[in-house]
Amino acid sequence: MPTDNRCGVLFDVDGTLVDTTYLHTVSWWEALRQADHRVPMARIHRAIGMGSDKLLDHLLGPERDRSADGRLRDEHDARYAGYWQRLVPLPRAVELLRACAARGLRVVLASSAAEHEMAALRAALDADDVIDTVTSSADARHSKPAPDILVAALEQSGLSAGRVVFVGDSVWDVAAAGQLDIPCIGLTCGGTSRAELAGAGAVAVYDDPGALLDALGESAIAALG
Repeated sequence: MPTDNRCGVLFDVDGTLVDTTYLHTVSWWEALRQADHRVPMARIHRAIGMGSDKLLDHLLGPERDRSADGRLRDEHDARYAGYWQRLVPLPRAVELLRACAARGLRVVLASSAAEHEMAALRAALDADDVIDTVTSSADARHSKPAPDILVAALEQSGLSAGRVVFVGDSVWDVAAAGQLDIPCIGLTCGGTSRAELAGAGAVAVYDDPGALLDALGESAIAALG
């Protein structure tokens, strides 16, 4: 339940604030190939942003034998972990977080990454002093495009759906926000096109966090309050 009338911005993290989309793509490609699943990288990339359960359903089919799913996830996680020390924020992502906080908005990382992955992402951002709330996969029963992680972010931050904007980089982010009637700003820096994000329902689309920062005063974020 909301605890006050403050407004906030919910941010996806992977591919929105930190440059990880293609690292996840390669990690899944290698994990799947290890298990003799030959899935083109382009198909994998289009599924990034879903939870791993829905991603594997999407890529391998919902009727498959799921007994190997845990092994596939572990293989992906092990390969992705090899990049953790090299993770970098996307252009001016940290400045965007600080600019939102300077406006008196709560900054919420609404991520469904695992807790150990979130530690690496937060280290890359180095902006904990302006981050109000952080979620992880442990907070959501169902992964995107289900809205569970956004519901958890609202509950933990004390914000209401009518007083926030969500910023994400995938059509799955836009779909999740749409189920709660939360305006979603799309960023193309995760590799999803402007047309795809707009077609999914994004209220506006920018190239990256820096482009959103430059337009912040005229954006949906400026209308909060």
